[in-house]
Amino acid sequence: MTAQMHVPSLLSRAGAVSALTLAAVGGTLFAPGAAPEAQAATTHANKALSVAVSKKGSPYRYGSAGPSRFDCSGLTLYAYKKAGKSLPRTAQQQYNKTRHISKASRQKGDLVFFHSGGKVYHVGIYAGSGKIWHSPKTGSWVKLDKIWSSKVYYGRVR
Repeated sequence: MTAQMHVPSLLSRAGAVSALTLAAVGGTLFAPGAAPEAQAATTHANKALSVAVSKKGSPYRYGSAGPSRFDCSGLTLYAYKKAGKSLPRTAQQQYNKTRHISKASRQKGDLVFFHSGGKVYHVGIYAGSGKIWHSPKTGSWVKLDKIWSSKVYYGRVR
């Protein structure tokens, strides 16, 4: 009987250590019985990020949403559509549709919205380490850049 009582506590400690180790190295933990929507959101976000990365070098074109030219919200719309999620067309509309999250809660694949005076004017896909994949402006292309402003909101596609 005593051995049976210690096994669950050993498993609990082993699980806690694994989760802490995973968190320390920046991993994602999917616990059995965890909310399926959380797992699905992460899966969609990772897929969308991969799609955006695959469009590296595609030229910017105002009003374009792929497959070979993009404006900022066109890239996010296209990437999430390929990941199985629907987004509206403009950066402001996309912000309005996402679940707003804190900087501390952001994860790879979340959307990063740049704003001024309460209006969202640009969007990219968070790549980790303070960087985004985006299609910035005329004469540019889809690329990875450092987040250059502190005036950003974060949103998670539901």
